[in-house]
Amino acid sequence: MKEILETIISSLISEDAELSVNEVTNSDKESKFEVRVDSANMGRVIGKNGKIAKSIRTVMKAIAAKENKKVIVEFVD
Repeated sequence: MKEILETIISSLISEDAELSVNEVTNSDKESKFEVRVDSANMGRVIGKNGKIAKSIRTVMKAIAAKENKKVIVEFVD
């Protein structure tokens, strides 16, 4: 799942931007991803009124549901 999240976000940001996805696994049924992008590209990842961030979370939850897991995606400055 981490690779999918990295692929989605890397397609949104500029090529020279820094991207860091940290996976924090709380249990077998739950995963938490902390996404760090430089401040110049954070607006592209979050989108207007948070629509892109919400869409990313929806896609990740759909992928996690196939594996009977729960996923949390946080965007950190």
